Amino acid sequence: MILSPSLLSSDFGRLAEELQALEQAGLTWAHWDVMDGAFVPNITFGPPVIKRLRQTSRLFFDVHLMIEHPERYLADFAEAGADLLVVHVEAAAHLPRTLDEIRRLGMKAGVALNPATPLCSLNYVLDKLDLALIMSVNPGFGGQKFMPLAYDKISELKAKLKAAGSSALIQVDGGVDPTNTPRLLAAGADVLVSGSAFFNFPPYAERLKAFQMEEE
Repeated sequence: MILSPSLLSSDFGRLAEELQALEQAGLTWAHWDVMDGAFVPNITFGPPVIKRLRQTSRLFFDVHLMIEHPERYLADFAEAGADLLVVHVEAAAHLPRTLDEIRRLGMKAGVALNPATPLCSLNYVLDKLDLALIMSVNPGFGGQKFMPLAYDKISELKAKLKAAGSSALIQVDGGVDPTNTPRLLAAGADVLVSGSAFFNFPPYAERLKAFQMEEE
């Protein structure tokens, strides 16, 4: 299990220190929720912030684009230092082309699905995926309640990826905490994104252990 804490719930005034604290606590990933105020009703940060923080951190930068027309900004996020770039199937007009370009730019490619978006949306891009993100809340804000419908969706996606011979990871984002971690992992999730349920419970090393204990 990979835990990718969502910086949306961190202290924006201390992002460099927060990233350092995650590393010191034993985390290996950091999740960046990029919002544009159009695809979702919130606005967060963009390539300049990520680029500046990339200079201070060795963490794997897991960048989730909740923006319209993501294809316009792929090179910007590559230059900023994103390791993984995830676009929404609902926002990418030419999804196969966008995924190919993400990989050409040297990043891993991922696709996110909103809760009401069916898995069949991925049928023609399974061979282009390094990761598929199942949203277990409607995107846009942190601290929302987990939607149990995600369990079956994760299980179905796991079977779909296996049938296609894909090694893509399954990520889940929204309302993830230590209490639902065991069932998410049993359903087939590989990467868990947790925001307020992680950052609101320091010290981070102890909170990481809480997720790992539930995994066991």
